Amino acid sequence: MAMTDVLSAEDIKKAVGAFSAAESFNYKKFFEMVGLKKKSPEDVKKVFHILDKDRSGFIEEEELKFVLKGFTPEGRDLSDKETKALLAAGDKDGDGKIGADEFATLVAES
Repeated sequence: MAMTDVLSAEDIKKAVGAFSAAESFNYKKFFEMVGLKKKSPEDVKKVFHILDKDRSGFIEEEELKFVLKGFTPEGRDLSDKETKALLAAGDKDGDGKIGADEFATLVAES
């Protein structure tokens, strides 16, 4: 499944483009701009599974670094600071990774 099966290619391009500058990533604005906030819980889970590159059932810190590339190959890598901030926001149980339910909560709170 491709990200464009769930979200509009135009929304993805706009959202990723808005955060192309280093240290500019804001997950709340990004999830809103990309249209994820308006999606059903099932669609949010589909996006989670696309971002979970190693199919572990979690998005680990290493995968978070490439979250924008998960939406489009043109996306930049997040900085270590941005990656750690996103992990801190999403990792509700403190296990160092984001599970599907935590991801859904992160999107809902944005």
